[in-house]
Amino acid sequence: MIRGLRPLLRGSTYSGMLFAYCGALASLSLLPFALLPTLAWPSAPYGVQAVVVLLVWAALIGSVGLARTTRRALIAFARRLLGVPLPAPAAVPSGADRWRTPLWLLLHVALGWAGALTSGVLVLMGVALPGNRLDAEAGLSLFGRSLRSDGGWRSWVMALGCLLLAAVVCVVVTSVLRWLAPRLLGPSSAERLALMAEREQRLAERNRLAHELHDSIGHTLTAATIQAAVAGEVLSADPAAARAAMRSIEESTRAALEDLDYVLGALREEEAGTAPTRTLADLPELLDRLRHAGAVLDVELSGESERVQGTLSRAAYRILQEGLTNALRHGTGGPIGVRVAALPDCLELGVVNEAGAGMPTGAGVFRTSGHGLPGLAERVRLLHGEIEVGPDGPRHWRLAVRLPVRVSA
Repeated sequence: MIRGLRPLLRGSTYSGMLFAYCGALASLSLLPFALLPTLAWPSAPYGVQAVVVLLVWAALIGSVGLARTTRRALIAFARRLLGVPLPAPAAVPSGADRWRTPLWLLLHVALGWAGALTSGVLVLMGVALPGNRLDAEAGLSLFGRSLRSDGGWRSWVMALGCLLLAAVVCVVVTSVLRWLAPRLLGPSSAERLALMAEREQRLAERNRLAHELHDSIGHTLTAATIQAAVAGEVLSADPAAARAAMRSIEESTRAALEDLDYVLGALREEEAGTAPTRTLADLPELLDRLRHAGAVLDVELSGESERVQGTLSRAAYRILQEGLTNALRHGTGGPIGVRVAALPDCLELGVVNEAGAGMPTGAGVFRTSGHGLPGLAERVRLLHGEIEVGPDGPRHWRLAVRLPVRVSA
């Protein structure tokens, strides 16, 4: 019995009833417009006028539900007052789904009025029956038995019964609204697919940002560490070279900070600015920074790389950046071969370096997470390309990527 009384004692029951009352009160603003047909047809029978008013009122209430903002507001209020976990709508409803919100509004208003009138009358009786404040004989029929108010203890029993029935009405109305909310305000099959697609797109974007951050920050830190070591070694003997190395560190870290600001803004779901885009057009700048860091580069460029645009050009830049970063981290300090060939049907990228445990200067500082090559392979796979990574003879390490030109943004 105590378990059966728990819904009567929960605050969520009465917040749900408040939600129902709000629907009933909000519908009153449309009632004057529903009364207009009676002014144009005053001679009609009262019953006909009442039916016409109800039909026009229902039509006006339902029409409000066709607005997308109405549905968003209803979902927000249902989350707050009904405690129903409803996701925000992902797409504009179409077809039969478009009529679910108007139907919800009509049922919401109907339940609100029914609950308000019933519970209001019961509460009024519960307050007025003790002491015979109704100044009339009243009765209560419950479970086949009838009680008559005579101003004595029977009045108090009837008053308690009325208050309990009012609470039961609140439980019933709230329960019905909670049952209806997921079915009428919740996502339809088409909206679930749209929500899944939107969630998948967000995950893909976050993975892309992780790759971008790894490539950009990893390369910058590697180059800056080498440049700082070079500047420290030549600071006394060649101040001009040391200043050039420090300027290169400033330029590369500034570019990395732009990438970092964008990525952090996107991860915080703030209004981020335009994403920094690095393409093959920025490759000469990248190579210059590496040369300032002391790297010896053997660059081979062929074809018309400027015709490679969009996603393909951005991915090519990041692939070369990651390959050069790995060459700096794990190479022996010998020449690094860089190849970019823009062929009619594909784009070929290559980075070759002498294999070794690390750079002679401060190699121990380069501790990697092991995510670089898997990230490269994933990037190439998404572009339907081919990748080869591994030893190239006894002393070299080779990265070779082939990307079809037809896949572009």
